[in-house]
Amino acid sequence: MLRALYSAAAGMESQQLNLDVIANNLANVNTTGFKRSKTEFQDLLYQTTRSAGAEQGGGNQLPTGLQIGQGSRAVATSKVFTAGELTKTGERLDIAIQGDGFFEVQMPDGTTAYTRDGNFKTSSDGRVMTSDGLPVSSGFQSIAAGTTDINIAANGEVTLKGTGGAQSFKLQLVRFANPAGLQNMGRNLFKETDASGSAELGTPGENGFGELNQYYLEMSNVKVVEEMVNMIMAQRAYEVNSKAVQSSDEMMQLSNNLRR
Repeated sequence: MLRALYSAAAGMESQQLNLDVIANNLANVNTTGFKRSKTEFQDLLYQTTRSAGAEQGGGNQLPTGLQIGQGSRAVATSKVFTAGELTKTGERLDIAIQGDGFFEVQMPDGTTAYTRDGNFKTSSDGRVMTSDGLPVSSGFQSIAAGTTDINIAANGEVTLKGTGGAQSFKLQLVRFANPAGLQNMGRNLFKETDASGSAELGTPGENGFGELNQYYLEMSNVKVVEEMVNMIMAQRAYEVNSKAVQSSDEMMQLSNNLRR
């Protein structure tokens, strides 16, 4: 019965973490470029009393064993990189990636981060920035004052027109062999890790890289109805584990109150 208490407690702890992840998904339902997380679980070690296949004498073997589990634990919270819906904004520096790829962002310490959030702005000196003021690389050049038109093609070809004439340059995207292995940094940014693999540069629309859509933003891939269902399931799982704790406590109470 003590084992049941600890197993149920482990299950309650796992479902609490699951609910935390679901709550974070729901909190970011309107976050540009956000990718939902999912919790992955494993069962804990088993106490083996009798092993399957053990010799019983006379050439007989046990067809099945006797094992009792110790509960469950959360082992990973992985990002799901399915595409979010594209929403038209009409802003000339709003860019959505339709398919595989990330934009490169330069951090204050000189390192590189990656984002799917294409809600870009320009600074006072014409540099393309994120909403947090971080410079966007990915091949972007400064946009001079007096630029009257910015055209960004699906293949990353950017054409600027202004009083000084026309200027063009090419954007690039990066991708990873295992994007689920990227480290979340907050602020819609990801960091490369050993698990994600090295960043691979490529041209939008070529060799499996996604295309660019100007005047659009990729919204969160969180589906509210799905997350609500997951939340109800987590709540019910937490509830039945608490019932197991209660039942174990009642059985222990009965054992302690036995009379000869």
